[in-house]
Amino acid sequence: MMINPKKLIKLARKWRRVATLQRKRILLPGLNTAVADKGHFVVYTADQRRFVLPISYLSNQVFQELLRMSVEEFGLPTKGPITLPCDAIFMEYAVSLIQGCVDRHLQEALVVSIASSRCSLILSHSLHHRQTNQPLVVCSC
Repeated sequence: MMINPKKLIKLARKWRRVATLQRKRILLPGLNTAVADKGHFVVYTADQRRFVLPISYLSNQVFQELLRMSVEEFGLPTKGPITLPCDAIFMEYAVSLIQGCVDRHLQEALVVSIASSRCSLILSHSLHHRQTNQPLVVCSC
């Protein structure tokens, strides 16, 4: 029994669509990094924890400051995920503040805290690089 060529082409296209929807993209070797669902984005913390967050968080001051710091510290990622210069505990705290609809003033205070700790984050990152025979970056605050 032979399959009609038109039906075979239609079946192949259907299989290709299903495979595309279920495909996973690997961003870093060894990490389980499936593509985020529609309306979400993926970031990693400095300690390599993965967070899938709603796109609406991008308009939040806290995440905007973290993304700005990420660009300053790590540069724009060309291949690989966005890495934020904070640990998973801080990230969970920031997410809980946003999910809990915390007062705007508290979020602004957190942004100021992040900005003021920027130098210590960069300095500690630089000290790590110094141990690997890379030049020390001095931060003036």
